Amino acid sequence: MHFSIPDTQEFIDNSGNSYLSYNIHINGLFHCTVRYKQLLHLHEHLTKETSLPLPPFPPKKLFPLTTTQQEERRQSLEKYIQTIGQTSSLNTSPLLTTFLLHAQQETSSKMSTIESLDIFLQNNRRISLKVGTNESTSRVLKKLLRHISLPEYLDRYFALFAIIEGESNANILRRLQDFESPVLTLGNINFPAVKLMIGKSYWDPENDLKLIQDSVSLDLLYYQAVAEVNRGWILVPSNLDHLKHPKFIEDKREYLKLIRSCKYYGFTQFASCLCDYPQPDTRVIVSIGRNELNLRMLLDDNQEHEAVFKVTRMRCWRITTLHNGMDRSDGTDYTLELSFEYLVAKNQLQWITIVSEQAILMSVSLQGMIDELLMKGTEGRGEVGSEKSWSYVLRDGVNKIRIGGQDKEEGISGTVKDGRRGREEVKRVARGIRGEHCDITENNAFHMIGDDDL
Repeated sequence: MHFSIPDTQEFIDNSGNSYLSYNIHINGLFHCTVRYKQLLHLHEHLTKETSLPLPPFPPKKLFPLTTTQQEERRQSLEKYIQTIGQTSSLNTSPLLTTFLLHAQQETSSKMSTIESLDIFLQNNRRISLKVGTNESTSRVLKKLLRHISLPEYLDRYFALFAIIEGESNANILRRLQDFESPVLTLGNINFPAVKLMIGKSYWDPENDLKLIQDSVSLDLLYYQAVAEVNRGWILVPSNLDHLKHPKFIEDKREYLKLIRSCKYYGFTQFASCLCDYPQPDTRVIVSIGRNELNLRMLLDDNQEHEAVFKVTRMRCWRITTLHNGMDRSDGTDYTLELSFEYLVAKNQLQWITIVSEQAILMSVSLQGMIDELLMKGTEGRGEVGSEKSWSYVLRDGVNKIRIGGQDKEEGISGTVKDGRRGREEVKRVARGIRGEHCDITENNAFHMIGDDDL
């Protein structure tokens, strides 16, 4: 998860006293506003629950903070939560996910309301569900999958995505995670024509062979493949041109068998953006999949060229937020960059930078592929619920909500089940550096996967 705390808000409590709250953004989207004492309460619980060393937490102060001290605390809290977000055993823990879910509910002032939520299949079939604002992404997804009669053991192969649909194409804005309520997250997105859509949640195409054995998951794969062909994400060669007209192929398994051989099947394609490879300000189309990051570009010869970067040869990557002070149509005043250090030759590393508003989604995609590589050979991602009880402190600093214990359901008095990975913990190194003009969050990859060339 990519955390940032770009700014703060001032509130007045019931006693008429003012206090400062911190605006937390996750994966590029505003998520919630929390007080210092709420984050401190979370830190104290994490300290009790884990044997891993936690980053230092900004200390309490006896006297009111000056403006300079407030900014220093904001920076320290941002660095703290960025480090937590890059530690896999912590960012998937029930403590953190339930804290973030409750904080999102409290910020929205919708602690337990029921609303209608539309979710779309890839063939644009709309399914309307009654969903509580206290229901996490995994619960909403389960509700949807039971509605379409998918066997429960196949749930883990699918996820919910926020999609921006244009007249001729669609872009993935984000994959929804279990720390958020789909109803509330959809309300936080300020882009027009955004809708929730179900899609595959894995990168290894070999998983298709398991899913095509079930009629419901076969339909979901088929609808997604047809949609990606129509979007131009999958390149169909001229000898298979009939795949662009699936009505001519009645056997969905046969269609998937043929389409799996096409270029960029199993990839996510991103909007056109800029890259400094092979030369500055090169216009590229980025596609990520099959453990690769691919760049397609037109160079001086007016021919399309392709550059392929294997994730196993990426030493590390980082997200940089460049503040340019210019107001844009979507209300932001910054540019995102994804930079990765790549092993171009034996003992030769090169930094490559992509400038894109989808840089965070690219980073999440790279991390997802690495996680799958690390999980190969394990028995899967079992869900483990927390048996312990803890509390969420409301922003008034006085009232608390009990979480966990004997109640296994999610929501206001339940536990979010932890989808911990069935493997040994892999250490991640992350650092958050905030300067006057940029924010940086870095992920390291080589020491997680290894490379014989190093």
